[in-house]
Amino acid sequence: LQDAISRLRMAVGENVIGYKIGCTGPGTTAQFGMQGPIRGTLFSGEALDNRTVIDPDEFCHLAIEGEMAFRIGADGQIDTAFPVIELHNFVFRSVKKSLAELIANNGLNAGIVLPGIDWQQSDKHIKESGKLSLVINDAEIGTAGLWPNQDGPISSLKWLSSNLRDFGLSLVSGQIVLAGTSLGLYPVKSGDVVKVSIDDRLAVECKITASQGSDSPL
Repeated sequence: LQDAISRLRMAVGENVIGYKIGCTGPGTTAQFGMQGPIRGTLFSGEALDNRTVIDPDEFCHLAIEGEMAFRIGADGQIDTAFPVIELHNFVFRSVKKSLAELIANNGLNAGIVLPGIDWQQSDKHIKESGKLSLVINDAEIGTAGLWPNQDGPISSLKWLSSNLRDFGLSLVSGQIVLAGTSLGLYPVKSGDVVKVSIDDRLAVECKITASQGSDSPL
């Protein structure tokens, strides 16, 4: 179902820019009560710049994750690694949450906020460890290791490549992969400011502001 919807979106001009791997870290697996991994698809029209202002009324129960992503190089391997803010439509319609519904809903993905180009071009954290922190309204919501599994991004790449191959798909140079998070999924509302840092160095942020509000942009 997810791939069929992706084909429909591509048919009307949307471009796939990568994929997400979800439901792998301890925060989301405990929150959802189920174990992945699952795959979702990222689209160009939903990739937003750092410090963007986001209208929550354009989403269905907007929620966010702070997590690491990596970009695929010309050799099909990981070229760079950087933090992002993932946007979600946080909705489960079934009484009991299931992986089937999570997959059908594109892993709840509704977009990403990318860091500045200096972060996007860095390969420092492909192998180097660090501390990923999520702050909402100057309150630290959580801190964890960069990657949701002990094997780091390489195991995520291997799983995703295998999963895509099973469906006749493959990764392309330049595509972005969201590797999942050790933290949880957090609802946000108008007025909230979301920040993600590595080792206390701010990497990416966004502000949540309803269209009828009077809040100023970042």
